[in-house]
Amino acid sequence: MKALENYFKALSETNRLRIMNLLLHGELCVCDIQYVLDSPQPNVSRHIAYLKHSGLLSDRRDGLRMFYRIAQSEDPTLRGLVELLRAAFARSKPLQDDVRRLRLAIRSGHCSLSEWRPYAGLERSAEQQHS
Repeated sequence: MKALENYFKALSETNRLRIMNLLLHGELCVCDIQYVLDSPQPNVSRHIAYLKHSGLLSDRRDGLRMFYRIAQSEDPTLRGLVELLRAAFARSKPLQDDVRRLRLAIRSGHCSLSEWRPYAGLERSAEQQHS
């Protein structure tokens, strides 16, 4: 129950919802997230840290850059929550505007290490992996 409470606390802020929306499309460098949110790096990092500590995100370092992605988990609660978010985000014009801004940023080479992969941040179900 505590994990579920932490997930919802982490998702109770607009910028953190926007970050989750962007990460549905795969691993991203913090600079791309910062660009789309049009927010100072310390603010973006604070929101990312909150999401990470709640168990929603994981990260990796590549040289000086940090990359973030939605946490991969066998927990059906987290997997269901991510699917629910994907469906809800698809109906939000402001969140879809963020996705368009991200796509343009990646195409223009804003951060040369990111790659546009629609919904690549979603885990594939066991059925999809074996088909």
